[in-house]
Amino acid sequence: MLVEETGAAVAAAGFAALPAARAATLFGAAAAGPDWDAFAASWAALEPDRHMADGGRYRLRRHAVFALQAGQPALTRAPDQPHYQARVFNQLNGGVERWFAPVTPEVSAGPALAALLSGARAVFDQVAPGAGWHVEMHQFRIQARPDEAGKPTPEGMHRDGVDYVLVAMIGRENVAGGVTGIRVDGQPGEQSFTLENPMDSVLLDDRRVWHGVTPIAPLDPARPGHRDVLVLTFRKA
Repeated sequence: MLVEETGAAVAAAGFAALPAARAATLFGAAAAGPDWDAFAASWAALEPDRHMADGGRYRLRRHAVFALQAGQPALTRAPDQPHYQARVFNQLNGGVERWFAPVTPEVSAGPALAALLSGARAVFDQVAPGAGWHVEMHQFRIQARPDEAGKPTPEGMHRDGVDYVLVAMIGRENVAGGVTGIRVDGQPGEQSFTLENPMDSVLLDDRRVWHGVTPIAPLDPARPGHRDVLVLTFRKA
């Protein structure tokens, strides 16, 4: 089964990159239809990230927290709370509590997110059986402007300070760049790939894997561009 194959890849290699078709099978969802369309459209309503130590104006986001109890299928949204990363994991923006606009109730309770959470959880349950999970959801839009580089990971190659991570592409519009780089502890060199199509995804072991994304720029400087992704981080509860 694909869940077991993906879990085995994360355990062995530290990460598993899935093209959209395989990700759709894993998540039991498709990057088309009214559920996905409503989910993807919600990225147009993100709010500015006001915690950018580099002064950048290119990042919009929303945030939510969920509790997944071991052995229980129910998904519980926790009260809104700040996002915190130690500076060892994020030298640019870490070391402070950061509050972001909350994910809307319609998005957090929708079927598209439920499918992505369930699929990611199934994989991470393979590599950490019996765990309960503290999950943080991040909706990111990185804007591409001719006068300002859009930086998906302005902190550079990094770890998030959790156990496991899912990154899923929601959509790209009029952008070049955005290449994902992966470096695994104990392995030479880096691997790279580009999340291009809706639902292209990567699942990774954050304890072993460093990841980063190259800046984006508009293909046509006369038109706005953006890169939208969903990030779900899983920390053992």
